[in-house]
Amino acid sequence: MKTRLALLLLATAWLLACAESGGEVTSISPETLLSGPPPNALILDVRTPDEYRGSHVPGAINVPHDQISERLSELGTDRDRPMIVYCESGRRAGLAQSALLEAGFSDVRHLEGDMRAWRESGRPTAAL
Repeated sequence: MKTRLALLLLATAWLLACAESGGEVTSISPETLLSGPPPNALILDVRTPDEYRGSHVPGAINVPHDQISERLSELGTDRDRPMIVYCESGRRAGLAQSALLEAGFSDVRHLEGDMRAWRESGRPTAAL
């Protein structure tokens, strides 16, 4: 019983901290990204390195979703910097977005349609 109460209190405190920091996930359309991302934005591909090498949004860096917490230093110290996150279809992006919010990033945006829609619509890609 005490363990459940402690976990409930911890979860409540985390949710309140996120709410106080103003951290929330919004979306950004591919058209908006193509016409010019927000100033200083970081485009973050959270797929595997192999997927990233095959094709990615031009200008994106690759940090797999399951490595976000360990590689925060690569994302810089500006927690207000816009982070535009995508994966192949959305599931991994959601996990990465949660990790970014937990780390204190306040402007996390999800690329609508993720890489699948980007590629299927013929938008430009880069590859390594």
